[in-house]
Amino acid sequence: MVELQLRLKEKWLYNDEANGNFNRRLEEALRAFQWPRGLRSELGFYGPETRARLQSETAEP
Repeated sequence: MVELQLRLKEKWLYNDEANGNFNRRLEEALRAFQWPRGLRSELGFYGPETRARLQSETAEP
C-alpha cells in the first residue's frame, strides 16, 4: 500500500501520509486515478490493470 500511496502522491491525487493503510482517502484517490482512465472494472481496488497503468505513469518510489 505504501507504493500505491507514493505513486498517487506523485500524481497529486493523495496527500496523506504514506503509512500502508488503505482508508477512505486512499480509495477516493485511487478512484480519481481510475475513473478518467476507464479502469472501471477495478474501481476502488488496486488490481493488475490499475497497477500497470499507474506504474507506466509514475516513477518507481
